[in-house]
Amino acid sequence: MKSINIYTDGACSGNQNEENIGGWGAILSYGEHTKELCGGEINTTNNRMEMTALLEALKVLSKDQLSINVFSDSSYLIECFTKKWYVKWQMNGWITASKTPVENKELWEALLRQIDRQKEINFYRVKGHLNVNKEAELKKWYNKFKEWNGQHFSMDDFLLATKMNIQADVLANKGMDIIRKTPITD
Repeated sequence: MKSINIYTDGACSGNQNEENIGGWGAILSYGEHTKELCGGEINTTNNRMEMTALLEALKVLSKDQLSINVFSDSSYLIECFTKKWYVKWQMNGWITASKTPVENKELWEALLRQIDRQKEINFYRVKGHLNVNKEAELKKWYNKFKEWNGQHFSMDDFLLATKMNIQADVLANKGMDIIRKTPITD
């Protein structure tokens, strides 16, 4: 059975400000089929948008017990799953090692519910905002990509993941534009 590839990105304009606009983008790819998703929120964070992109992508899957590969430039998102941070958080009542409440607990719980529906999910980190026209940069980041994710990835795999991450970023910015154009009502 082929795997579904999910490419995600999040963005937040004014991330450290009290008032800001965030956006998320996701691309689901299976064989020749692709589906693009995007959306946004006001007064959010970049991390929330990164998580929301994956959550929304997983929610549109109509079947369970699938094999999925997730590619994201969010080390926060990827490392939570590859390093199993969430296991310790759950065991500690959603408290971090530094004895503070886990941020975005409700999103982590929602993500874990979606992940539990599936047979297998692999998480891979990509370099965000990479210029694919600079050959020296590509070679450097291809080696880093393999260091992060394993030596089994070809240069073509890396280029595809990079290009799809760039498109997910475009979708995240589209999500922010949608929010900017939406009238605020009381």
